[in-house]
Amino acid sequence: MASRLAGMGLTDPVVLALPRGGVPVAQPIAEILQAPLDLLLVRKIGVPSQPELAAAAIVDGEAPQIVQNEAVMSLTGLTERDIERLAEPELRELERRRQVYMKERKPVSVEGKSAVVVDDGIATGTTVRAALTALRRRHPARLILAVPVAPTETIEVLRPLVDDIVCPVVSDEFYAISPFYREFHQLSDAEVTRLLERR
Repeated sequence: MASRLAGMGLTDPVVLALPRGGVPVAQPIAEILQAPLDLLLVRKIGVPSQPELAAAAIVDGEAPQIVQNEAVMSLTGLTERDIERLAEPELRELERRRQVYMKERKPVSVEGKSAVVVDDGIATGTTVRAALTALRRRHPARLILAVPVAPTETIEVLRPLVDDIVCPVVSDEFYAISPFYREFHQLSDAEVTRLLERR
């Protein structure tokens, strides 16, 4: 992936990893591109009666962005004001996570730059879709999604949201991300912090 990205002639690239799993994938990409490595933190905003059902998502950045799921909001009767209220604890959690991982470092601006969003793989794509939608509002010159593996259907859904997709393994038979890796363990906060400090 890093080699393919290096050959794309990206102007002023910024690499944005979705933690935790996206960080070890993004770190060597940032090194090869000689680009800053930042995090793209996303939190789901669940329906109060069904917390697993996403009515929206909030995405960290220079100015945190809320991406609404209008179909779910309509179905559940939630208003924009409801979403703003429900987003408050999630925004606090985003701020806490940024402090844990990035200490005092401010989010890197992507305006006018080549933004490369990296994760360790995609299943349903819900989180990535929110991240890409919010990032597009920040006016990068080019928006690229880079993931090692994803289902064919998910890639096709995400394709209109980006300028380019780099995904070496696109599979019609996809059940989970972990079978595509020799080693796939749950990263600790300490591991994530160490990887980020290298950049």
